Amino acid sequence: MDLILFCPAMPPSQPTTTQRLSALYSDHHGWLFAWLRKKIGCPHDAADLVQDTFTRIMSSRDALLNMQEPRAYLTTTAKRLLINQARRRAIEEVYLAGLLALGEDYAPSAEQVAAAVEALEQISLVLEGLAQKPRDAFLMRYLDGMTHAEIADSLKVSTKMVQKYLVQALVHCHAALGVQVGRRA
Repeated sequence: MDLILFCPAMPPSQPTTTQRLSALYSDHHGWLFAWLRKKIGCPHDAADLVQDTFTRIMSSRDALLNMQEPRAYLTTTAKRLLINQARRRAIEEVYLAGLLALGEDYAPSAEQVAAAVEALEQISLVLEGLAQKPRDAFLMRYLDGMTHAEIADSLKVSTKMVQKYLVQALVHCHAALGVQVGRRA
């Protein structure tokens, strides 16, 4: 007598993350490249941004699994990367202009410039969402080294208000970084 094993029907297997990413890449790479090339004008920058976009998506598996509208998701991701690039360029330009003002005696290495720009970019991200005067007070105090009186004069407020602005900025920074304020372990 032959033995027949009964196995319930297996559900069709779900594509792996790698397969999903591969399909997303092959289905939309050309379209995204053409869209970015038209938007920014440079094929080399567009190609770099396409790679950055897919790298960003690859690092977020949840996004890949829950993606309903791939082109909308790709354009949103690419636009955010463009905004980040523009912010970084603006920060770098201001920093380099500041270095030029110091004269030729101070010439940091390319690595030092990159590290400083990275730190300034992180500060910029943390200060996002903070009101203008507290942000200005924070930058004047901690980047420019100005005293409370100098900041008050510049912002046309009292030194007491400068102190409040600085506390507000520091609390905002702690919240942005996920640090609990006022609690000790």
